[in-house]
Amino acid sequence: MSDVATLPTRKDEAWRYAAVDRLRNSDLAWRQIDVAAGESARELLLVTDENSCETEVTRLRVTVGEGARFELFGVIASADYARVEVEVTLGRGAHFEMGGITVGGRETVREFVTRTTHAEPDGTSNQTVRAVHWGKGTGNFLGSIDVVRHAQKTDAAQDFKGLLLEKGASVNAVPQLEIFADDVKCAHGATVGQLDESARFYMAARGLTPELSRRLLVQAFIGDALVSLDDEEAQERLLQAALDKLDKHL
Repeated sequence: MSDVATLPTRKDEAWRYAAVDRLRNSDLAWRQIDVAAGESARELLLVTDENSCETEVTRLRVTVGEGARFELFGVIASADYARVEVEVTLGRGAHFEMGGITVGGRETVREFVTRTTHAEPDGTSNQTVRAVHWGKGTGNFLGSIDVVRHAQKTDAAQDFKGLLLEKGASVNAVPQLEIFADDVKCAHGATVGQLDESARFYMAARGLTPELSRRLLVQAFIGDALVSLDDEEAQERLLQAALDKLDKHL
């Protein structure tokens, strides 16, 4: 069953950087996904020029049973404002794997927002997000990890990296950890930078054009988010969607 949230404001932590003025006519209903004990499920999300409107909001509420696995891989490469939000609750020994990519320019805002609750012991989660933006484009990642008091042996990680191709673009990362258990491994990292000029010089010295050099460097950068996706066809489709947006900019 889905339930509809009230219209948020930027006072809500999870909507801090959102373009909330674009939400007036949006469907904010949650889609429920239940992964039974011992089962595996995967969601692939693509927001591209071919399948998006000016505003795109996808909200998933996921329950992962004992020993089960849920994977989410997505690329946000279109819409003036696009948001993928996921709330995951993990049972004993369950795993959540996520890889996300945002790309874009102009004055667009594209974001992943996650809340992962380790509700039982021995759960694991891993989230890798890459953002590449130019013009006045913005990429956001807000990731919250909650570990309840008895969820011992939890192992959770988040890794966010942002790449700014032009002055004026921006990325925002807000990792949050709330841990009440004492025997856990929880880590998060967030970095923002520009293309490696020494790498570009190296590639130019070997005859590669600036456009091709930049494309190859960006491809390597965003590819990290899809390493855990073991379906090569799906991996290529997601990667190509991100690179197609970059090619339009180049």
